[in-house]
Amino acid sequence: MTDDKKTVLVIDDEPDTRVFITTLLEDNGYETVTASDGMEGLEKVKAGAPDLITLDITMPEKSGAGFYKEMRQTEEWKGIPIIIVTGISNDFEKFISTRRKVPPPEGYVTKPIDQAKLLELAAKLTS
Repeated sequence: MTDDKKTVLVIDDEPDTRVFITTLLEDNGYETVTASDGMEGLEKVKAGAPDLITLDITMPEKSGAGFYKEMRQTEEWKGIPIIIVTGISNDFEKFISTRRKVPPPEGYVTKPIDQAKLLELAAKLTS
């Protein structure tokens, strides 16, 4: 039965946020894989494409914006849905408005995280 579980890659540089999101998702039937920045996130995607990604924008090493752009420009990964999870809405809006060559993310959740909204988006995007 575990083969039916959808896998979510949670990318966030804040350990508390990673634990919060993974616990929420696992308690609701998802498998999770975590990464602390965009570089580690890319390594995890290369190891096995997840069904969904939650992505923080502001991170050290490779930022969420850089990770997002690379995902959308790589043929084999551009179809993986991404939910942006960030506490910085102004930066997010600026990021989206400057990225004319990549489509907007499938979902967006601000911090503090609305659990119901995140679960609703995850269910919609992995069905």
